[in-house]
Amino acid sequence: MNDREYALSPAGTAQDRQFWSAHVDALDRHLSTNRWALAAVTVAAMAYPIARILIPAVLHSFVPDAVRTVLNLI
Repeated sequence: MNDREYALSPAGTAQDRQFWSAHVDALDRHLSTNRWALAAVTVAAMAYPIARILIPAVLHSFVPDAVRTVLNLI
């Protein structure tokens, strides 16, 4: 099997977009504003601690190398 067997044609891609668009439109019709707000708050509540842990960890992994480079240049 190769990847070409699974590649979508442009027509298949357009049909796929229409399919998902119909699903999103159905969600818009059937979910109330309160449910959307609850979903947004839930996503924000989960994303906040991840960002508070992940971003400092990534910065901490890069900053020491940068500081060592600057100190070696001085």
